[in-house]
Amino acid sequence: MRVGIIGLGFRLGYLGYVFKAIDESFEIAGYVDPEPAGLPGLIEQGISAGKAYATPQELIANEKMDLLMIGSPNHLHLEHIRIGLEAGLKIFCEKPIVTTIQDSIELARLMAKFGHERLMVGLVLRYSPMYRDLLVAQAEGRLGHVVSIEASEHIEPYHGAFFMRDWRRYQHYSGSFMLEKCCHDLDLYNGVVGARPERVASFGGRKSFIPENDPAREGINDLELFHRKPSGWMGSDKVFDSDGDIIDYQVAIVEYANGVGMNFHTNLNVPDQFRRFAIMGSRGMAEGDFIRGYFNVHEMLTGKKVIEKTYATRTTLSQHYGADEQMAADIISHVKSGQHLPVSTLNALEAGILALSMDEARMKRTVVDLRPTWDEFDEALYSKVA
Repeated sequence: MRVGIIGLGFRLGYLGYVFKAIDESFEIAGYVDPEPAGLPGLIEQGISAGKAYATPQELIANEKMDLLMIGSPNHLHLEHIRIGLEAGLKIFCEKPIVTTIQDSIELARLMAKFGHERLMVGLVLRYSPMYRDLLVAQAEGRLGHVVSIEASEHIEPYHGAFFMRDWRRYQHYSGSFMLEKCCHDLDLYNGVVGARPERVASFGGRKSFIPENDPAREGINDLELFHRKPSGWMGSDKVFDSDGDIIDYQVAIVEYANGVGMNFHTNLNVPDQFRRFAIMGSRGMAEGDFIRGYFNVHEMLTGKKVIEKTYATRTTLSQHYGADEQMAADIISHVKSGQHLPVSTLNALEAGILALSMDEARMKRTVVDLRPTWDEFDEALYSKVA
């Protein structure tokens, strides 16, 4: 299986190793990236990245590929996807798939023109064992009708500091923190609810990574914690005086088209981090935490715990609770034999639009009605191509 890479950053450098471990025939034909942060990791694993090319067009013109993998900065995804689709290639694109509502609508037009099957997206948590078990419990009727959801994604200070130092600190590159980091989670809960979000309110800002909280002001000189995770393109050493415009905490309330309500909370400065959910249904309750590795289901009528499972939070290959290697295996099978995947481009676009709407609500301090956006989106998605 030969692939080309546009954007050989840390993530695709790591995934190159995972894909190679799953399928020995995996081969990187070439890549496009002026600053390939993921290249040293591949070399360390004894994996060739092939030939370096100056442009995506040169890569496509000179190499025969089964799959084009896109890991470029988020704001470049749409153009790189367009180039790949027009060249007739199958594409895997890292999340988030695009960074604005208008780009979401434009990608919907591309889906109408080229179809959905040639574009895959790296929403890796859909492949996690815990989420799959949650969907099984839901399908068995253990939850009944979903009524409300409480969910969160919180990260440790070293990871939050990375976002303050990396190119992702600028919303015009990343889209926003909610989009860049939490689109995984929003996608999961969209899937559980089974309907689109219709109304969103949100509040947040930056209160942790600000100058007055810099430990150096208190004479603390061991600041290795805040530089532990390396940054790539446009990296900076500034943490508490970052010039970025992303938030470091945000809360949001969502109402779905079927009446389900959800609140979601993210924070970038949580020393005992967690990534958990509680899904309340008419017949039961499901609760889990990806980082702490547990999943429980309680029955409403008796209060009994009817499912109790624990999970490895890291595996030999996976940074995402056993999901990375499953995603690699499924993507390879999809490319080779058309195997169905648990997440689609449409899922990715819907999660992205929800994240972007949360940011709109936060910045405008208003409730955002998504129905006009969905009307425009659907008009593009189902448009007829001449």
